[in-house]
Amino acid sequence: MKVVLFCGGLGTRLREYSETMPKPLARIGSQPILWYLMKYYAHYGHTDFVLCLGYRGHTIKEFFLNYDECLANDFVMHEGATKVRTGGSSDIHDWRITFIDTGQNACVGQRLKAVQEHLQDEPVFMANYADGLSDLPLDKYLEFFQQQDKIASFVTVKPTGTFHVIDKGKDDTITEIRHVHKTVRINGGFFIFKKEIFDFINEGEELVMEPFHRLIAQQQLVGYDYDGFWQCVDTLRDKEKFDEMYDRGETPWVVW
Repeated sequence: MKVVLFCGGLGTRLREYSETMPKPLARIGSQPILWYLMKYYAHYGHTDFVLCLGYRGHTIKEFFLNYDECLANDFVMHEGATKVRTGGSSDIHDWRITFIDTGQNACVGQRLKAVQEHLQDEPVFMANYADGLSDLPLDKYLEFFQQQDKIASFVTVKPTGTFHVIDKGKDDTITEIRHVHKTVRINGGFFIFKKEIFDFINEGEELVMEPFHRLIAQQQLVGYDYDGFWQCVDTLRDKEKFDEMYDRGETPWVVW
């Protein structure tokens, strides 16, 4: 099953980390977020990727063209040559990666439309933002999608923020305060689509706005609740959280 990854955003809220690096290449340890995400899908047997490129997409191409397997594996160096301890083959040797420039300023919906021709033979495919990691059991999620028999689904998660939600009466008196975790669930990505999703996306539309509302009207959109580890890298603080976890040896997103 093919996996579409949206890698083209400007990542403006992460500019404090780097002015020139696209967000999917922000590193956790020796590898970028994008590599961890692809490794996650590969762990479950999904190694055919379509990367929707945009902002500084050439740097993502360069990462894979110059990929050094030794950074992610133990290796032996002898007489100037290296041999990876995993048997000598690259840990991405069986990945098929299609790199598509989907526009500098395109929204997610239009990036997906731009790669439609590469999904023509896929009755079902997966898609995801390229800035979030999880230990979601993908096999169980796929089973859920198949049982629901809908056109589209995404994972719903609790927000990681610490803010509170309030209710007010007609006279502006506060009637209730509760933590956001107890109130809402948000879109956590990890989409699964049937090919019919393209019938719901018109020119210029963002994926989760008009198309998803059309799906809702036809009862063709489902959410999969997941309360395990999920975290996106949206701001510098998010990146620092990942760095802190990595330094402590806490890497729940490494499911392989």
